[in-house]
Order: sequence, then structure tokens, then C-alpha cells
Amino acid sequence: MPDTGFPRADVDNDFLRARRRQFLAALAHRLRGQDGDSDRLVPLDEVTDALGWRGEQQLGLHTIPLDTIIGTAGSRREFDRRFRPTTNWVRPRWEQLALAQRRGAAIPPIEVYRVGDLHFVSDGHHRVSIAAATGQQVIDAYVTEVLTARSANAQAEVLGLRPRRGHRGRTSPAQRDRRAGATALSSL
Repeated sequence: MPDTGFPRADVDNDFLRARRRQFLAALAHRLRGQDGDSDRLVPLDEVTDALGWRGEQQLGLHTIPLDTIIGTAGSRREFDRRFRPTTNWVRPRWEQLALAQRRGAAIPPIEVYRVGDLHFVSDGHHRVSIAAATGQQVIDAYVTEVLTARSANAQAEVLGLRPRRGHRGRTSPAQRDRRAGATALSSL
């Protein structure tokens, strides 16, 4: 949807669109009989417990692809794996940050942990959500690499998933959400 030229209205539309996409995706999951945890943010602890945490090292400021961010360093349930808001409780903060960004305010980089080629947010969940909702492909982040006992290549085995990198080029999140919603609605 093109911008209206009114930042407050555009921010409101962005949030509502992200919530609608999350709702339709959750509905499609339920109609397919998938459990509710299949689209949740992956907790960093689950991955490091399976791979063995040996230590960490600060890598500094990097620009990272949004589609490599799949999880959280905490236990957040306010966003799904694509960082769409799962509740309206996040709306005031989400809109405040999005409005500041639209008005040109400097937004600080997020903070992430890197395991292999995947990232887990420790600070900046709302900023990632806004970036995803507005179609950004990359985001600035302070990166801390997690050193693991097992190879980071084992992450696919541990997580039972692969990064969504290849999917972004073929279809946009909006297209996938529309397809999921259409599938859910046609199943009724």
C-alpha cells in the first residue's frame, strides 16, 4: 500500500496490516491442524542447549538480512517467527517507533546473537517487526556470535528448519500471507 503522506495514518495502516497478516497466518495454521508453536519465535536457549554453549564473542555492528532473524534471546510471545505482532499490547510502542522512523529520527541498531547464519534478537523486537512490516530487507545490528560445541551446521537438524533466505526471492511475505489466508478461507 502506498504511503498517504500522513505519517500517523501510515503507521496505523502498517500495524493493522501486520496484525491482519499474523491473524490470517495463525488461522491457516489452525485449519491445517498445525500446533500453535510452529510459527513462534525460536528461543536461543533451545538452540544453544542442543548445540552446547562454549562461549561468545562480540563482532560489532553489522548489517544483517532480516530473513535470518528467527528467534529471541528471551521468551517473547508478542511476535511470531516473521515478527508480525500477535497482540495489540505492543501497538503503542510499535507505532511510537515506526512514527519516529518515518519522521527521520535516528533509530539505534538492534542487538542479536548469531548461531551459524541465524540470528536471535536480544534487544529490538519492535524494530525488527517494523522493518519486516515496511518491507526492509536488512537491518543494522550489534552482533554477538555464540560459539557452540557442535557445528553450527547442525542447527538445521536441531531446529528442524532452514533459514527462509530462498523463499524471499520468490514470494514476498505479503504474498505468502495472502496465499495462507486464501487457503484458510477456501477451506471453510
